[in-house]
Amino acid sequence: MNSVIALLAPEEEVVIHEFASLCLANMSAEYTSKVQIFEHGGLEPLVRLLSSPDPDVKKNSIECIYNLVQDFQCRATFQELNAIPSILELLKSEYPVIQSLALKTLGVITNDKESRAMLRDNQGMDQLIKILETKELNDLHTEVLSVVANCLEDMDTMVLIQQTGGLKKLLAFAENSTIPDIQKNAAKAITKAAYNPENRKLFHEQELEKCLVALLGSESDGTKIAASQAISAMCENSGSKEFFNHQGIPQLIQLLKSDNEEVTEAAALALANLTTCNPANANAAAEADGIDPLINILSSKRDGAIANAATVLTNMAMQEALRVNIQNCDVMRALVSPLRSANAVVQSKAALTIAATACDVEARTELRNSGGLEPLTELLRSKNDEVRRHASWAVMVCASDELMATELCRFGALDILEEVNLSVSRKNKFSEAAYNKLLNNHLPLKYSQTGYLSSSNIISDGFYDYGRINPGTKLLPLKDLCLQEPSDLRAVILVNSKSSDVSPPPSTEDKSSDLGYGRSISSSSSLRRASKDKASAGFGSPTEEKSEPSSGRNTALSKSATKERGSRKVRGKKEEEKVKEEEEFTTVAKCTEEGSPEKEWFPPSDPDFCVYVYEVTKSVLPITNIKEEIEALAEYVAEKMGGKIPKEKLQDFSWELHISELKFQLKSNVVPIGQIKKGIFYHRALLFKALADKIGIGCSLVRGEYGRAWNEVKLMNESQKGVTGGLPPPEVYIVDLMFQPGRLIKLRSREADLYRFL
Repeated sequence: MNSVIALLAPEEEVVIHEFASLCLANMSAEYTSKVQIFEHGGLEPLVRLLSSPDPDVKKNSIECIYNLVQDFQCRATFQELNAIPSILELLKSEYPVIQSLALKTLGVITNDKESRAMLRDNQGMDQLIKILETKELNDLHTEVLSVVANCLEDMDTMVLIQQTGGLKKLLAFAENSTIPDIQKNAAKAITKAAYNPENRKLFHEQELEKCLVALLGSESDGTKIAASQAISAMCENSGSKEFFNHQGIPQLIQLLKSDNEEVTEAAALALANLTTCNPANANAAAEADGIDPLINILSSKRDGAIANAATVLTNMAMQEALRVNIQNCDVMRALVSPLRSANAVVQSKAALTIAATACDVEARTELRNSGGLEPLTELLRSKNDEVRRHASWAVMVCASDELMATELCRFGALDILEEVNLSVSRKNKFSEAAYNKLLNNHLPLKYSQTGYLSSSNIISDGFYDYGRINPGTKLLPLKDLCLQEPSDLRAVILVNSKSSDVSPPPSTEDKSSDLGYGRSISSSSSLRRASKDKASAGFGSPTEEKSEPSSGRNTALSKSATKERGSRKVRGKKEEEKVKEEEEFTTVAKCTEEGSPEKEWFPPSDPDFCVYVYEVTKSVLPITNIKEEIEALAEYVAEKMGGKIPKEKLQDFSWELHISELKFQLKSNVVPIGQIKKGIFYHRALLFKALADKIGIGCSLVRGEYGRAWNEVKLMNESQKGVTGGLPPPEVYIVDLMFQPGRLIKLRSREADLYRFL
C-alpha cells in the first residue's frame, strides 16, 4: 500500500499518477483497503491530484475520494485539507463522469455542518444553481438536488439562497421540470429543509405550497410520495395549513385511492398532519369524500398507512357531525383488524380512534357485535405505554353503559386494569379512570369490592349484594348464584322490581311496579314512574359517570318544591335517554339468541318490592321538603324491615333465623329484598338506597364492619336561609334506620360513630 501511495508524489510522471490512482480507486471499493489507504496517508496526495491536468487522474482521484469519505473519520480529515474548492473546480469539467463523481462526493460530505459552511463560503451554491438552470446538464440535476437538500438544512444557506433569488429558481425548477426523478429529488430537498421552522417560514413566503400541490398531480408515484412528505413537513406552519385547506386536500384524498400503497401511506401522513388540531381541514377532508377511502386503508398491508388513516379519522371524529358520518361507514368493523395488529403504533392509533368514535351506543354496539371488545381488552396488557394508555381510554369510553361494562368485565378488563394499577410504572390516569368507570357500571362488583356506592351510582333492577370480597376475587353472575343450592354462606340480597315472566313488558310505559295490584297513580307522579320504569328495564339503566361529591346531594332545606321537583324531572329525562342505549343492546341480544332452544333467563321477581316502589312513589315523592322526604322514607323502610329496634334489644332481634327460613323456602342463597321482613343495618341501608334511587333522592350507601351499613345524605344548613353570596359546603348526615328511624345524625359526631361502629 505504501509503495502505491508513494507513486502519487508530485515528482512522478502523469502516467504513473494515472495508474497509481486507478489502482487505489479500485482498491477503495473494499472496506479494509479503504481503511489502509486512509491510515497510510493516501487522502492528502489524492486531494492534490484533483488539480492534475490529466482528466483520467482527476477521475480516478475523485472516485477514490468518494469511496473514502463514506467514513466519518475520513470526512473530518478531508475538511482539514480544504478540498472543497478543488471539487468545485471539477464541476466545470467537460467530462460528465468527473462532474457526477464530484457531485456525489459533495452529497456525502455536506451531511456535515462544517462542510456545508465551507461550500457556502466558496460560492458553491451559485454553481449548483447554475447547473440546475442549464438544460444541457439535466443528467446532473438529480445529484445537484441531493447536495442542495443537505445545504438547505442550514438556516444561513437558506437565507443566502433566498437573497440571491436562488430559492425562487429552485421552486420554479421543481415545478416546471419534466423529468420525474428531478421533481422527486427537488421535493425531497424541500422536505429536508422544511424540518427547520425558519425555513418553513421562508418557504411559505415564497408560496412553496403552490409548487407542492402541482407536484401532487405528477404522473410519477415517486414525485407524489415526495410532494406528500413535503406537505407533511410544511404542516408545522399554520399559514401553510390554512393554504392546503383550499388547495391540496382534495388531491391528497384522490391519492388515498392509489394502487401504490406507498403513495397512500404518504398521502395519509400528510392528511394526518393537516387535520391535527385543525377542524377546518378535517371538514375539508370529509367534504372531499375522504371518509370511505380512509376506512378502506384500515385493511391495508402497510402499518404506516393504517396508523396514518386512523389518525385522520380520530381528528375528524372530534366533531360530532363528522363522527356520525364515520360511524355510518362501519368504522368499528374496520378497526377490529388493526386492534389485532402486531405493530404497537397501529394498535395505539386504532385504540385512540375507538376512544374518539365510540361515544354513541350504536357505535359501541357495532364494536361489540364485530368482536372488537376482546382484542381491545387484550391491549390493556401491552408493555407499550402509549398502547396501554390509549386502550384504557377506549375501554373507559366503551364502559359508558352497564351492558358494555359487563361484557368488558367478562373478557377480563377489570382484572387486567386492577393488575396494571398496582404497578407504579405501568398505571396511568386513563387506566385508573377506566377501572373506576367499569366499577361504576358494574355496581354489584363495586359494592362488594369497595363497600361504597355514591349518589350517582343508581341501583337498578338486577343489583345484588353478595357481601364483601377481596380485590382479584371473581364475583359470580347473578344467574349462577341463583342456580346454586342454599348453604351456610351469607344470603345474597337481590333488588328487582321487574317481573320474571318470559316475555318482557310490551311497553316501556308498562307499570312494572304495580304488577298484580291493579292500582293507578296520580298524574303528579306518572312521569316519574314512567322514567323510572324505563330505567328499570333489563338489569339496569346505563349510568354515565359524573364528577360529584363523595355522597349524597347538595340540597337546601329551604328550597322550593318547584325547584326540587324540577331537578328530578331533569334526572328522569336523563334516565329516559339512558334506557335507549339499553334497548339497543336488548334488541341485539334477542337477535343473537333467536333459534336457541334455551329459554331466556330472568332474575327472581319481587312483588313486595314492586309494592314498595309504588307506595313510596305515591306517599314520599310528593313531599316538597327534602329533609321531610328523607325522614318519611327512613320511617317507611324501618317499618317494612321490622320497625324500630331499641339499642338494648338489638341482640334479641332474630333476623338470622328469618333469613335462613327464606333461603330454605326459596331453595336458594339469593333472597329478594322485598321478602325480608326482619332486617338490620345492611338490609335496611340497601333498601333505603334502592328506593331513594327510584324516587330521585340522592344518597350514598356505605358498608361497615360486622353487618353494619348506613346511608349518607348532604343537606344545606337551615340557618343559612336567606344568606346571599358564597354559601358554605353542605353538611353530611347519616340516616338512622334502626334506633330512631328518620333521625338525621351529623357525620363524625359521637352519635354517628355509635350508629356506624360496634
